[in-house]
Formats: sequence, structure tokens, C-alpha cells
Amino acid sequence: MDFQPFSAEAIDLLKLLIATPRVSRNEAEAASILAHFIEEKGFDVHHDGNNLWVNANAYDSARPTLLLNAHIDTVKPVAAWTRDPFTPVEENGRLYGLGSNDDGASLVSLLQAFRILATRPQAYNLIFLATAEEEVSGSEGVGRVLKQLPPIDVALVGEPTGMQPAIAEKGLMVLDCTAKGRAGHAARNEGINAIYQAMSDIEWFRNYRFEQESPLLGPVKMTVTIINAGTQHNVVPDRCTFTVDVRSNELYSNVDIYNKVCASVQCDVVARSFRLGSSRIDPAHPLVRRALALGPTVNGQPRTPFGSPTMSDQAQMPFTSMKMGPGDSARSHTADEYIELREISNAITDYVAMLDGLKL
Repeated sequence: MDFQPFSAEAIDLLKLLIATPRVSRNEAEAASILAHFIEEKGFDVHHDGNNLWVNANAYDSARPTLLLNAHIDTVKPVAAWTRDPFTPVEENGRLYGLGSNDDGASLVSLLQAFRILATRPQAYNLIFLATAEEEVSGSEGVGRVLKQLPPIDVALVGEPTGMQPAIAEKGLMVLDCTAKGRAGHAARNEGINAIYQAMSDIEWFRNYRFEQESPLLGPVKMTVTIINAGTQHNVVPDRCTFTVDVRSNELYSNVDIYNKVCASVQCDVVARSFRLGSSRIDPAHPLVRRALALGPTVNGQPRTPFGSPTMSDQAQMPFTSMKMGPGDSARSHTADEYIELREISNAITDYVAMLDGLKL
């Protein structure tokens, strides 16, 4: 089957999306464009907030369900852009524009693969889901929608991985820590300095190493990123707050890590959320095997399963998932972001080859 018309449509659709600002929590217009495109192709589109999804066929509870997911939203453009981030420009085989690489190329490529697969009998239920608020891990994105879908057996999440299969992904937990002291005059030997109270705990976060290291994701990483204390120079501070960015591997849940932290430091610790967990898919899973069967190389590199340090909607998926899509993660969130046009056409071809006839 000639997929070139699908590739051309995908590129045109991506240009429309680039020209439509869709920064997180402001995806409504872009979602409407996407929904209109899908409806024109003869599918019924379901909406919830700025999320939308479509079923390839009538749901059959006797069959497993495969979810194809990519996100609609983008980050805000950084100041270093030398082009208008909202004007799509083709140049030397590249398409420039905000969200072209992250996550527009995966979004339009997965959608076109969905359309092609929907015309062929499959041994699974197939759902395409385009989500909002991925870039901010928002509560109105994938987490809001999943409860409305049938049980999902496995998801393929489109993100810029160079079409390499990411079989593990780090999770995220943000901790707000408060060390308490007692106020006093800085000129006298009085009070208890909350900054000094916090220092030993900050050193613990800096030096502690969780015992289990993942061969795919490495160790759990904890980084103190914000510190606040004091009201004026001559007052001993009675309160020091600091924030810790925790990147979990698949060997520890966020709750496991939180409990260890609380047992090891003196300050008060509050987790903003436990919901953004690490994920992993068995290397022997049929989806992984199909990805590797596409060929020994991709873009001139050995096709190799890897662990991804960046987060995606996988973090909110309580089922098996794998991340794989066109583009390069190093281009994400950068000035003058682009996607190679060939990456879109190759992705559509690879997605169809990987998923057509898949047995779950």
C-alpha cells in the first residue's frame, strides 16, 4: 500500500497545528482542528475537555485493547527562537515550528497509522487518544480520560525517540520540605537557625544513594532545586523551605521513596503527588518484539531498547506501555524546533508494519 498520501496529509495537518498556539491548558482550538480532520475521515470522535479519542471498530471485550496515544499541547516558546514559532516553514527537508518535534510528528503519524489499521481486521481493539496538558503533567489530560475508556492492555505512546523503543521511563515526584527553628536577634547568641537545621537534610539528599540501580534507567536521582528562608538580615530565620526533584526508576514506587525520605531526614516532607510513577515493559512483550523486527537499524543507528529519562503520559498510565515516535528528544523544548519530513513518512510506515497483525 502506498502511504505517501497519508504522509502528505499528516504534514499538512501538522502545519495547521503549528499555526494554532496550543500551549498546555490552551489546546481547545487545536483539539477542534484535530477532531474536524478525524470526523472528515468518517470516524466518530469523543471529547472530554481538550482531550479526544476515537475507536477503530466496535469494542469486543473478548479481544485485548491497544491504545495509541500522543499529546496535543506544547511548552511555551523560549526566547531564543529566530523564527516565528507559530509559522510552519518547510526548508531543506525540515518542517520548523513549535511542537513540530514534540509532539506533533508523533501525533499526526500515529493518527494516520490508526486510520490505515482501522481498515484492516485486527485481533485487538484499537483506540487513538490525543491528550492535553502532557507538558505540565496536568490533571485535565490523560488521567481525566482513562477512566472513560475500556480496560487497556497495552499502550504505544508517541514521543520523539528516533523510532527507538523506549521500554522504561523515569517517574517524577516533587517534595516540599520545611525545616523549623526559632527566631532570634542575629547579634545575640539566641534562636535556632532553620537554615542550619535544613543543611544536614540537604546534604542527605545530595549524598544518599538508593541501593537498587536500574540497568535501563540508572539510580533514583534526587536534586534540591529551590531554597527559601529568612525575612531580613538581622533576624535568625525560624523557617527554611526547600524543594526536591526526585526522578524514580522502575525498581521503586514513589511511595517507597517517600517513606525512605521521611525516615531519614528531620524536616517535614510533603509530596505534591505520587501519581507520576516510573514505567517498564517486558523486553519480551509482543509490542517490543515487533518494534525490533522492523530492522536492525533506524536512522543509521542500531535499533536498541532503552530507558528514557524524560516523562510522558506513560507516567499516568496504570497499564503496560511503550514509548516510540519520530523525531529527536534533544530538539524538544528548544528554539527553532523542527522535524525532518522523512521522519513522519517513515514513522507511519513503521507504525503500520509494527501493529498490523499484532497478537497481544
